[in-house]
Amino acid sequence: MKRSLQPPSLLGGLSPTEFMRRYWHRQPLLIRQAIPGFAPLLDRAALLALATRDDVESRLIRKVRQHWTLSSGPFEASELPSARARQWTLLLQGVNLHHDGARALLDQFRFVPDARLDDLMISYATDGGGVGPHFDSYDVFLLQAHGTRRWRISAQQDHTLIDGLPLKILKNFKAEQEWDLTPGDMLYLPPGYAHDGVALGECMTYSIGFRAPTNREILQNFLYFLAENTDELPLGRAFEGRYADPWQPSVAHPARLPDQMIDHIAAQLARVRWRRQDIARFLGQWLSEPKPQVYFTPPESPMARGSFVRRARAHGVVLARQSQCLYEKGQSFINGEIQPLPGIVQKWFRRLADTRRLSQADCAKLPAPPAPDWDILYEWYCAGWIELSP
Repeated sequence: MKRSLQPPSLLGGLSPTEFMRRYWHRQPLLIRQAIPGFAPLLDRAALLALATRDDVESRLIRKVRQHWTLSSGPFEASELPSARARQWTLLLQGVNLHHDGARALLDQFRFVPDARLDDLMISYATDGGGVGPHFDSYDVFLLQAHGTRRWRISAQQDHTLIDGLPLKILKNFKAEQEWDLTPGDMLYLPPGYAHDGVALGECMTYSIGFRAPTNREILQNFLYFLAENTDELPLGRAFEGRYADPWQPSVAHPARLPDQMIDHIAAQLARVRWRRQDIARFLGQWLSEPKPQVYFTPPESPMARGSFVRRARAHGVVLARQSQCLYEKGQSFINGEIQPLPGIVQKWFRRLADTRRLSQADCAKLPAPPAPDWDILYEWYCAGWIELSP
């Protein structure tokens, strides 16, 4: 199966297997010239333009002496400081959703499962700019795109934060290692590693981040999933019938919760059961669901089904930048929805999910219409989930 190819230097000469075994979640890794000759994908003007859009998550951080401020976008162009002003940072989240080059760069890190890969954030900073010493609860690759940034890191366990600030800045940061990163250099940090990056002149840093939901967040979303799918999941008979209490005696304290009611409902809830495939369905739908600020752009004038089939067979199709596909055994998911696909269709769906495209050769192998394969692809094309290859 063809995948996105990483340059041999991306992980410092390590294979993805070696990197995951030796460094992932374990220790930092500095990689000089991870992408030799790397240049920023967007210039300053393009970044500032993204910050004015309401479908882009953006934040502006400024530091004046020891006073920090944090503002959230979208911004008016007049609200953004001059490039000549010192010590300010603009953070643009999810740039891979809006730029093909950013999406292609993110794809180079798909040796980590898509269920964990989150997004590409761009940090633009003027001289002295940064977000203060902090730690992230997730793995991150920090790729220098323009200018120089000085990184100081620490394995310290003291994560005490300074009170009263709009940012989570460490109170007692003590650097243990320090490097200056120039374009093409990259630093990997595991979760919880304290770090502080300061721009030495104008600079841009690309952060490849990963999803690390809290156990509480997983539980909350799973319980919501159960509540929404009680009619479809084999959860036992706990949700059948209605509460009844023929044993209930008269009471002298009407406001007190009856012990029998608590015990009866506890016993009913204890009978709820779910299977591994139900967990897989929950994760597939939840982790492929687009973020709130994500919008799909259907074609303004969709071509007829026959024309679409001919074009797809001649050129192939690609997933839209915003689309997310996941699968597990017999279950397939796209953009938060489970897809009840026939077995033969699942084969090409998995190829589409893994490579984010179906080539001209792939499409040519699909059965001729009116096969359900083309009905599915045409529906996704009309929804803006897939696009014809250029």
